[in-house]
Amino acid sequence: MVSFLKVALQTLKVFIIFTGCTILFYYGIMWVTEEYQSYHRYDEPEGSALKVSNVVKEEGSSLIDRLMLFYLDGE
Repeated sequence: MVSFLKVALQTLKVFIIFTGCTILFYYGIMWVTEEYQSYHRYDEPEGSALKVSNVVKEEGSSLIDRLMLFYLDGE
């Protein structure tokens, strides 16, 4: 009888700890989601930001040249 009560109390402790950790994890994930919900990644940059893009159009490049450049760059 005493053994059964010990096992039942241990099981109850594990259940309570598991439930508490699950609830804590859930609300943590909800908090992170809410934080980044209003974060706009694609807004125009503010301040003295520069566009870092250099598109080079080569005249007379054939399909084979472009394919070899693709394979050499590994993209």
